[in-house]
Amino acid sequence: MNIILDEIIKNSDNAYKAFQEKLIPTVCKDNVIGLRAPLAHKIAKKYAGTSEGESFLASLPHKYYDENIVHAFMLGRSKHPQDKTRGLIIDFLPYIDNWAVCDGLVAHSKHFFKNKDEEFPFVLSCLESDKVYTVRFGLVALLNYYITDEYIDKLTKIVTSVKSEEYYINMALAWLISFMLIKEYEKTLPLIETAVLDTWVNNKSIQKACESYQISSEQKTYLKRFKRK
Repeated sequence: MNIILDEIIKNSDNAYKAFQEKLIPTVCKDNVIGLRAPLAHKIAKKYAGTSEGESFLASLPHKYYDENIVHAFMLGRSKHPQDKTRGLIIDFLPYIDNWAVCDGLVAHSKHFFKNKDEEFPFVLSCLESDKVYTVRFGLVALLNYYITDEYIDKLTKIVTSVKSEEYYINMALAWLISFMLIKEYEKTLPLIETAVLDTWVNNKSIQKACESYQISSEQKTYLKRFKRK
């Protein structure tokens, strides 16, 4: 047994395991150990940059969901050169099988995405993947790091090109559009007004935007006019 998996197992929590099994239905229950997030961060911090950590990052695929969470958090702490970190992310993406690891990887990669101009082509390439969570990674990266004046015009074109029947892709797409409405309302609004989005994505985007206190009552009333059946 490798040293990191050993620590994960020693810190398992059965109650949390049951909670996680319900939260991430795409993962086999037998592959959930029950490691709480603060402990996953602690383990990732302990081994990031060590020989044991580097060996762990190279030992794909992992068996357990909890190993993948630690892997994601460890990548977020990567001090490797930009191209090396990108390569490690690319190696990991095909093995992600749930939204929690995918979104956790994005959220903890702030250092990597400080170079967002350099990484924009990589993010776009993720959207072309046939892997559900690679596409979701790209969408969540756009949501977290690219809703800016510089990128908003590009984003309004990008979101219309993403077409999928996959729930976890469409949910990420709707979240992205809702945040675009919240942060760049006037530039994003034509997406809703011109009915270019799939019905489900359109309606979910409106719903999520209207749940935000940053959208005015008048804006919410107007947006709701464009919900489709």
